[in-house]
Amino acid sequence: MAYVAVKGGEVAIEASIELLKTFQNAATDISVNAIRDNLSMLVDKIMSEAGLYAPDYAALALKQCDGNVEEAVFLLRAYRSTLERNHYSNEINGKDMRLIRRISSAFKDIPGGQILGPTYDYSHRLLDFSLLDGNLPTENTEDVLEPSQDIVSERISDIFRAEGVLKGCEQEDTTPTDVTSHLLTHPADRSARLQTLARADGGFLGGVAYSAMRGYGAVHPTIAELRSGYVDICVTYPFDENEEIVLGEILLTEVESLMPKAEEQSFQDENVGKAPSYDKMTLSGGYGLAFGRNENKAISMSIVDANLDTVGDTPSQDEEFVLIHGDSLEMNGFISHLKLPHYVSFQSSLDVVRKSGEKDE
Repeated sequence: MAYVAVKGGEVAIEASIELLKTFQNAATDISVNAIRDNLSMLVDKIMSEAGLYAPDYAALALKQCDGNVEEAVFLLRAYRSTLERNHYSNEINGKDMRLIRRISSAFKDIPGGQILGPTYDYSHRLLDFSLLDGNLPTENTEDVLEPSQDIVSERISDIFRAEGVLKGCEQEDTTPTDVTSHLLTHPADRSARLQTLARADGGFLGGVAYSAMRGYGAVHPTIAELRSGYVDICVTYPFDENEEIVLGEILLTEVESLMPKAEEQSFQDENVGKAPSYDKMTLSGGYGLAFGRNENKAISMSIVDANLDTVGDTPSQDEEFVLIHGDSLEMNGFISHLKLPHYVSFQSSLDVVRKSGEKDE
């Protein structure tokens, strides 16, 4: 693609950057800590799409770019690319999560009980005008925020696996693909798929999941379990492979969704032309995991994950379409590039249109 030079372009760009700074100079400054603590769910969204768990830096990126989420993701990914990778953490298991929220829409009574936790699901959607005055909640919430003991519970899906009605994923002994350092290829292995979905734009994932449930796909699952909480991040002790070092903990949201699936079909000669019969029905699942309190994204991810295991002609069943176009950075970068000069290419198209009109005359 060809571009033409613009006289004085460098001066104009410098002036544009200076003008941008004037829009960032608000009368009342807001600290990075205030952004991190008061806009935590937005910070979680940025960390998830950037693929870097760093609440302070995500809040800094948000402040730096006037609250532009896409730009904040760009800044955080760019920063992550400069970091040296010294270790790979060991596997985490959601059943070891220190829970702050755990619900199931499949069962009312679940082992360990339903834990509603912090959520807007049951709140009244009414503006709280007292916040205009900077008022903060005054109720005593110590007992809510600091329970007497950590809450840990087994997964509901493990019960189904033990019963034999839930088809588990095939165990892969291969090293997971790192999509941050290797080009994504198709068909993608499961580790690459889940990594890509975990970093995908939440709005895009929601749209694809919504389309699948409305008929442009083959999945309308039930949430077996949604859980949010803290998990320890560990690395292997360098001098003893049997020991681990806990580096810290991160907040995650994990979702497992379930739906019936035909295990086997009968294709006998006498059934040719008839509706297929199913010898065995099992439950299959989709999986979603996201940084922070990021429930809609984790749910959407589980739906898309399950939908990509089906065969069909809809966009939501097209792995390449879903994985390539869901990346926040790629998506917004390609759209933003339209703002760059396209003088030569457009003039070429315009000449074709004009010549076409002359032929008609």
